[in-house]
Amino acid sequence: MNRCYRPALLTVALCAALPLYAADAAPDAAERSPTDLAAVRVQAHQAPAETVQAGSFGSGTWKDTPASLAVLDRTLLDSRQVRTLSELASHDASLGDSYAPVGYYQNIAIRGFPLDTGTGYRFNGLSTTGEQRLALENIERVEILKGEAGLAAGVMAPGGIINYVGKRPAEVRNLTLGTDAEGSRYAAIDAGHWLTPRLGVRVNAAWDDSDSYIEHAQGRRNFYSLAADWLISDRSRLEVDASYQTSAQRSASGYQLLGATTLPRGVDREHMLGYQPWQRPVGIDSTNLTALHTYQFNARWQSRVSAGYSRSVIDDNVAFAYGCYYAAQCADGSVPGNYFAPNGDYDIYDYRSPDDTRRNLEARAELRGSVDTGRIAHELSLGVDRFERTIDKRRNVNEYVGTANIHDAQVPVFAPSPLQPGPSVRRLDSAQTAFFAMDRMQLGDDWQWLAGGRFVRLDERAFDKRGTPERHSTLSRFLPQTALVWKASEAMNVYASYVRGISLGQEAPFWTANDGAFLAPVLSRQTEVGLKYAATDALMLGAAVFRTAQPFQYAKPDDSDAGYTFVAEGQQTHTGLELTANGRVAEGLVLNASVSALQARARDTGTALYEGHQLVNVPKRRASLHADYTLPFAPALAVTGGWRYASANAATVDGGVRAPAYHVVDLGLRFKQVLGDHPVTWNLAVDNVFNRFYWRDTGSSAGDYYLFPGAPRQARLSVTFGL
Repeated sequence: MNRCYRPALLTVALCAALPLYAADAAPDAAERSPTDLAAVRVQAHQAPAETVQAGSFGSGTWKDTPASLAVLDRTLLDSRQVRTLSELASHDASLGDSYAPVGYYQNIAIRGFPLDTGTGYRFNGLSTTGEQRLALENIERVEILKGEAGLAAGVMAPGGIINYVGKRPAEVRNLTLGTDAEGSRYAAIDAGHWLTPRLGVRVNAAWDDSDSYIEHAQGRRNFYSLAADWLISDRSRLEVDASYQTSAQRSASGYQLLGATTLPRGVDREHMLGYQPWQRPVGIDSTNLTALHTYQFNARWQSRVSAGYSRSVIDDNVAFAYGCYYAAQCADGSVPGNYFAPNGDYDIYDYRSPDDTRRNLEARAELRGSVDTGRIAHELSLGVDRFERTIDKRRNVNEYVGTANIHDAQVPVFAPSPLQPGPSVRRLDSAQTAFFAMDRMQLGDDWQWLAGGRFVRLDERAFDKRGTPERHSTLSRFLPQTALVWKASEAMNVYASYVRGISLGQEAPFWTANDGAFLAPVLSRQTEVGLKYAATDALMLGAAVFRTAQPFQYAKPDDSDAGYTFVAEGQQTHTGLELTANGRVAEGLVLNASVSALQARARDTGTALYEGHQLVNVPKRRASLHADYTLPFAPALAVTGGWRYASANAATVDGGVRAPAYHVVDLGLRFKQVLGDHPVTWNLAVDNVFNRFYWRDTGSSAGDYYLFPGAPRQARLSVTFGL
């Protein structure tokens, strides 16, 4: 079907849906906040909520929480029509892409540290596999915890945590239809009802038939979820969430530096590198289950028992553009083979890895309460946590099939490899057992001291492609954290915190002498000083200065046959400043702004090449601004706008090549009306209004560095009917 007619047909469908009728909403049932995170809500047109449950530092108001936190509210997600993790990351200056291809599961970095896909993503506070296309239809808000969170997550990367908070049962019936400038078609249903005064359910479903701006990258996605709340008694409550998603889309390979020294020029963002007609889409099926039981013993004490299961199965298929080992300009070895050739030639590999299965299983029991000892009031949290993760993979196919050039109008067609993937074997079996405790002590009217930690025991086994054991790691560590909060005035709190964490060592790239070896786990330390100011009931301002350090893991040049050995030597230190402003700044005007200044350096590595400059894929400065203004002369109409900025971004380990700085402007409109007693909301979002070309990501995967261009101008239109 001609793309030009698709939006018109969608408009007919929208009009046909207007007469749909549903019963009047019943009185609102009680809702709860399932998350363990205190935060300021980033919302498109509402004032930020001040009090949310905390986790890593106990419960408390936003001002009382000694950490840098933010929340992307449902209204903002709908207004900007956010669909992917990369789009989500653009709304906070502390976040950035970290190998986020179109058509594949994506990863991001917080404060310059890429998240661990095994432990860095959570749903309702419980671990979920990061190797999936995380849907947002059943999400009420996305919480971002910046910095160390050893108490909350145990063994994890030091950047932070992304926690998705699910929608709870409520009297709601909404139908959303959408399209974009490419002719994509999107439909979603959000329906909730309290079946009885004690049992409520909420169903979300979505069907997405997308036409990407990248040629041959059309995709489809089906998503279904169910949330149920059972008020067992006045003291006891059970909350269950289940979701299933299946998706398929061709993955777009990233670019690489030409000859390891030059950024590609004249790049066509709509061109798919390496495309082959036999290339199958990447299929990702994911299942996520969580359950939480709470019991209120009395006004002071509560128990919380929760469990979560997450499974992602990836059929990884791609005609992968990588390196130039077989290109003429690289044949003599003068150009590193793991980059594109100086003239733009690149090799194409038939890569297939079906049935790549990741499973996370977590169970937690926690007791929360408060006691008084003399003049000191204590808020206590004690618990035990068990986390298990397994990875099963088949021996992949990764065979060279031909060489092409980045400027080819049509990629030459080559025959696929006749090889077939091997049998599935267990590649990783990891288990963490942890005990944690936190005490928030109120010292008089103006001071709070928080002290606690997590004792974690890790038992992990790794296996090679044939299932033969190759590593068995065990460790036991106590990860302390403490903080002091001073109430400087009724409107302002000042805090200082110290946290220790631990993360698993990285795997050596294939082109190093110790190919495939995992380095030992590394310890990290973070100190943070911050200020939180509630200027008004509707506006909150924050500032934080932090310093995070851990051993630096890199490919060290040496005289081995490979020329490099992957090691952990010296220190990687990230020192930064974050400023935030969230809330209503004037009548009808809501502003959500953040600025990040970050210095990420390596020192004492023994290799001067890596020192004295910014690390790869960590811009020194980022800024993100989103404004929502309801027009006073037309209350049904709101104008939205955004601005994103990133300074020059290092693309090589020696800092010699940098992707240029960029500014991106987004605009939008929101219009509300009532048709036949049914509320209707229209959202129009135009991203990258001036169609600027920029490199959004210079991150790495498996030790190699890639360049991903930002999306060109994109227009999206959606309409939501209240039924």
